[in-house]
Amino acid sequence: MNKTERVYNFSAGPSMLPLEVMERAAEELTNYNGCGMSVMEMSHRSKEFEEIIHTAESNLREIMNIPDNYKVLFIQGGGTLQFSMVPLNLLRKSKKADYIVTGTWAKKAAAEAKKFGEVNIVASSEKDVFTYIPEVKKEDFTPDADYVHITLNNTIYGTRYPYIPDTGDIPLVADLSSCILSDEVDVSKFGLIYAGAQKNIGPAGVVLVIIREDLIGFAPNDTPVYLNYKTHADNDSLYNTPPTFAIYMAGEVFKHLKKLGGIPAMEKINRKKAAMLYDYIDSSSLYRCPVEKKSRSLMNVVFVTGKEELDKKFIKEAKAAGLHNLGGHRSIGGMRASIYNAMPIEGVETLIKFMKKFEAENK
Repeated sequence: MNKTERVYNFSAGPSMLPLEVMERAAEELTNYNGCGMSVMEMSHRSKEFEEIIHTAESNLREIMNIPDNYKVLFIQGGGTLQFSMVPLNLLRKSKKADYIVTGTWAKKAAAEAKKFGEVNIVASSEKDVFTYIPEVKKEDFTPDADYVHITLNNTIYGTRYPYIPDTGDIPLVADLSSCILSDEVDVSKFGLIYAGAQKNIGPAGVVLVIIREDLIGFAPNDTPVYLNYKTHADNDSLYNTPPTFAIYMAGEVFKHLKKLGGIPAMEKINRKKAAMLYDYIDSSSLYRCPVEKKSRSLMNVVFVTGKEELDKKFIKEAKAAGLHNLGGHRSIGGMRASIYNAMPIEGVETLIKFMKKFEAENK
């Protein structure tokens, strides 16, 4: 494939995938590893697929330094289903949970948890349009809470936690859907991590759950079997037919990341991309980023011109220039450049070049 045929896709998800991974998948699409069939056609009980899923888990454990007392689960339903599964499984003692609301998805997660127990909103930045991450201390949390939930990166408003809250002995649950694998994270600081695939992992259809083993097995007896983490842990994510092709693609992305030098190497690239874009926006007389500097996301860069019609013009002309999906979320408008792992530095450079040209022509 000629690389010039491809556009730079700044979508918040489903997002770009590494070209090398997709080209390999294309080569193996009809005949995986000489077995005579596609991954999409093979039984999830076959030796071939068991090797695919086990290799994917092994590589993920290596690149994220996942401790041995954590289970890695591949589940369907995306991050949204985890809004329900987390409280269903973890509200086991006090039936209380603390949530920090820093954006739309954190707000939705808290609303879903209220169906299953008592939810305390410890902090929220909603009154300031989610333009910053509130600072919380250990003493701010409910002493007998069953868990604390955070959304580490917020795709819509372009914010990211600059710190990991200290919750003491209370398990910390984190939605890493839009930042997993982008920078180093100490898994041992969390009781449970979940992440939808369609940002940095692979195509939509699977969610990763990394859960400490002592948190498994406490779901109520009337919990639907698929919504019980124990079901998936006991069956190595093969209780039913999993999204086989999505898992295969995730595994290929993990291999690709290892070849690049792992998460430390990826983080270095991501910080460079984000710094380039934020530095230009901050120096510009046309564009503005509304997010507090220390809370700015590495993955989702939001910006505006201050004029709705000019924002729309920018998005339209950018698409014509091969820079796609730069519109902000429909709830807030403006622009958003999602620069996930697969977005090359050249893509950000091309965007900045276009932004400079647009600024010069629209003073």
